[in-house]
Amino acid sequence: MIYSFATPQAEEVYREIEGSKLRSTYIGGGPHPSAKPAEALQFFDFVVLGEGEVTLPDLIVALSSANDTGSVRGIAYKQGDTVLHTGARRHADLNMFPPFTEGLRSPIEISRGCPHACKYCQTPRLFGNTMRHRSVQSIAHYSRSLTDVRFISPNAFAYGSDGRHPEVSKVARLLESIQGNIYFGTFPSEVRPEFVTRELLELVTTYCANTSIHLGAQSGSDAILEEIGRGHSRHEVELALDLCRDCGITPVIDFIFGLPTETRADQLKSLDLIERIIAKKGKIRAHYFTPLPGTPYRDKKPSPVSPEVNKKLGKLARDGHLSGRWDFHASKKWETI
Repeated sequence: MIYSFATPQAEEVYREIEGSKLRSTYIGGGPHPSAKPAEALQFFDFVVLGEGEVTLPDLIVALSSANDTGSVRGIAYKQGDTVLHTGARRHADLNMFPPFTEGLRSPIEISRGCPHACKYCQTPRLFGNTMRHRSVQSIAHYSRSLTDVRFISPNAFAYGSDGRHPEVSKVARLLESIQGNIYFGTFPSEVRPEFVTRELLELVTTYCANTSIHLGAQSGSDAILEEIGRGHSRHEVELALDLCRDCGITPVIDFIFGLPTETRADQLKSLDLIERIIAKKGKIRAHYFTPLPGTPYRDKKPSPVSPEVNKKLGKLARDGHLSGRWDFHASKKWETI
């Protein structure tokens, strides 16, 4: 049994393994066990740390041939009461692995890794802080199996780049190579605000079917943006908003409420930016901060959302401008997802 699971699922999966009647070797992987291997090894025999494309097959070969599993890099296991790590493995080359099988087609993963270090995010901790990209040739090949071509990337507009400076010509070459209905810079990907340029938006309007893009703002407070290590300011969010409006593209913008150091004043700044976005025909996706294992915020408690902000967000949700859940105690009636 091989599981990849996130924090809210962990206890459920642990119970399933604990109650299993099968005498098997159990292997865990994914964000939670990668961040908490000692916990996962209370139930699993092995944990694959981080990426599994190469590690998991190597581990299975070692197990099936009775080779020393300690020679497989990128895993953790227990020897007595001691948790052993076998050392890091080089990150996978995306071109070596198909994005889906013939029977189960899905969005194409085009990039991994992130050079930014947002304190709430697992991405750079799991996949490294250097961006890696699937080649244009590989993406074009697999896109022929899809009618609607969608992508997985931590920052779609960073395709072909170092993740800090956009490479417009490489994005253009990618989009020019694909046939079908292209959805770029929208779910399940997103775009960082400072990567939004007129040139990249014009590529979207020229080649793509989507009329919206998803942006991660996370806060309207510069103090919070600096504290979480976001790497952009509120001003860059507003610039991206105006560029989207000028190019006829609807921005769908993410905000996180309840970040650990967030105050009522910070929340009011986020609310102010949200109202500006809505006035310019943008839409909002609101989220409630969840501390994730393996991140600098793993042990931090969410800040309470002020009643005033909660009420105003609820009204925006009722009016169809906002979706999501921004407060642990917010009523389900506010949700529109």
